[in-house]
Amino acid sequence: MMSSLRKWLLSGLLVLVPLIITLSVLEWVISTLDQTLNILPAAWMPERWLGWRVPGLGVLFALAVVLSIGAFASNFVGNKLVNWWHALLHRIPVVRSIYSGVKQVSDTLFSEKGNAFRKAVLVQWPHEGSWTIAFLTGRPAGEVAGLLPLDCVSVYVPTTPNPTGGYFVMLRRADCVELAMTVDEALTYVVSMGVIVPGSALKPGKSGGPHFLAPHAAQGGQ
Repeated sequence: MMSSLRKWLLSGLLVLVPLIITLSVLEWVISTLDQTLNILPAAWMPERWLGWRVPGLGVLFALAVVLSIGAFASNFVGNKLVNWWHALLHRIPVVRSIYSGVKQVSDTLFSEKGNAFRKAVLVQWPHEGSWTIAFLTGRPAGEVAGLLPLDCVSVYVPTTPNPTGGYFVMLRRADCVELAMTVDEALTYVVSMGVIVPGSALKPGKSGGPHFLAPHAAQGGQ
């Protein structure tokens, strides 16, 4: 009887926990975006002319604001103003260091031409004989590139279960094993701590062994 109760309890938790967490995250996102309505004058608040509060209306308002700013920044005049704003922020000592770093990361993640994670690879980390999943981000450049061997690549080693934290490492291309799984599949594998296993494994080479990163793959289209 105790065994059955334990089994039912675990089954119930497996169903409810993901659902509760998902609903909690959605509620937090919606409530946070709803606060964007606070920038409107009191006379323009939807509650004033509707008579009641509409949950999620702030999401639509925030989306409209983002689209409007994007449309404005895409034309000639808006682009000039945005460039002037960027130049102004880069002149402020403390703000400059913070803004430039955040701007570079956001450009990499959200740019249409950008591709932050190009391939999922397998690397030995944090020591030889211990393997983990990493993501190819490019090649070393600038002063660093001149001090490293020519066959080095830049990879990002995420932490588990939160992949937003991790380590930036430069390794030899021959030490990176290319994976057949997509970047999304690899991220899911990392976040789930290996519980959710993608359907594909290593790309087989001609001999059926692991496929180490090829020279053209390491360049990532650069």
